[in-house]
Amino acid sequence: MTAFVHSTSTVGSAERVGTRVGAGAAALAVLRVLIGFVFLWAFLDKLFGLGYATKAANAWIDGGSPTKGFLGRVAVGPFEDVFHAWAGTWWADWSFMLGLLGIGLAVVLGVGLRVAAVAGTVMMAFMWVAEWPPARFTSAGAATMSTNPVVDYHVLYALALIVVAASGAGAVWGLGRWWASLPVVRDHAWLR
Repeated sequence: MTAFVHSTSTVGSAERVGTRVGAGAAALAVLRVLIGFVFLWAFLDKLFGLGYATKAANAWIDGGSPTKGFLGRVAVGPFEDVFHAWAGTWWADWSFMLGLLGIGLAVVLGVGLRVAAVAGTVMMAFMWVAEWPPARFTSAGAATMSTNPVVDYHVLYALALIVVAASGAGAVWGLGRWWASLPVVRDHAWLR
């Protein structure tokens, strides 16, 4: 399986205009777009209350809090009280929403993947700690329904972000090459 690349420089397995990209590079590009869309969708659902994870009545644009429901229902782990205190605060809402939007846009577009990977990994780590998969029971004694005490979807999302950033997946079907050519990005590789 191959796909065409529309680019003018060489990065990883992508070659010059009119040549083909290998299946691995194409798969990483698809992974990049899909993982970015996970973050963008969460942002849009919480902003507009699209009725999936967030009901219309709880939309952020209608005065709802994107963090109150999740953090307010934390019922397990050593940081339960901390997350309850953060739930619904203005800074937690803004940080979470700007994080979802920034990570989602950067990853879908293929720009700033290193920064997005770090920010997304930190966000996923906080969410992993909030759900505390090692616990089998909540603080009230109910089953947590945790299916794996270590590796859950938060770990997989973080790993996917790291893989697309480390592989330079923004260069295929993204704006990564253009982004890397900007003077500030050329001078500061961590911005790639």
